[in-house]
Amino acid sequence: MANRASAEYELFTADDLRLRFESRSDQPAPDREFGDHLLNPDIVQLMEREGAREAAVLVPIVDRRDGASVILTQRTQSLRKHSGQIAFPGGSVDKTDPSPEDAALREAHEEISLAPEEVKILGRLPRYLTTTGFRITPVVGIVRPGFELEANPAEVADIFETPLSFLMTEANHVRASKVWGGVERHFYEMPYGERYIWGVTAGILRTLYERYYA
Repeated sequence: MANRASAEYELFTADDLRLRFESRSDQPAPDREFGDHLLNPDIVQLMEREGAREAAVLVPIVDRRDGASVILTQRTQSLRKHSGQIAFPGGSVDKTDPSPEDAALREAHEEISLAPEEVKILGRLPRYLTTTGFRITPVVGIVRPGFELEANPAEVADIFETPLSFLMTEANHVRASKVWGGVERHFYEMPYGERYIWGVTAGILRTLYERYYA
């Protein structure tokens, strides 16, 4: 899919993002949860919050000299949920995980071989509710260059990076909709070249934008 959004965007660095997090360290995350329901208030099945499964994803920001980038994955077609979609490394929070941060780091190591010691955690974004029954805690971390990644073929078909500056430019956030099961569902999409970033992943990126870049 060709990129439909603007190619003009400001350069952002990992240090810039770190300063943005530090400048808001005294401000707790919003009480309201972000999620699919904000664009689709009529979707009733979005949850009983008590029934949602706790999950965590790592939002890995690579500290590149020519501007920060975000590590994303393309999920395999064989997965039961969100197959073939672009996603952050992550998954369910297990009972053995001390925190969402530990879960996100564990999943990133399992899925793309990103070692936990390569990641410096900045903090969390507000939790994100999905129509597929998950309450996701996005954990933002800085990754220094020099790491080596390897996709777990059972879960990940591809690993790639997208410029943070592109993703944090509002002109590149497209509101779209599609009919599923006779119901029109609205979502964000951020097409980047042949990469179609949309749905939950785009929603979490939009949350990062609204909280730190808007």
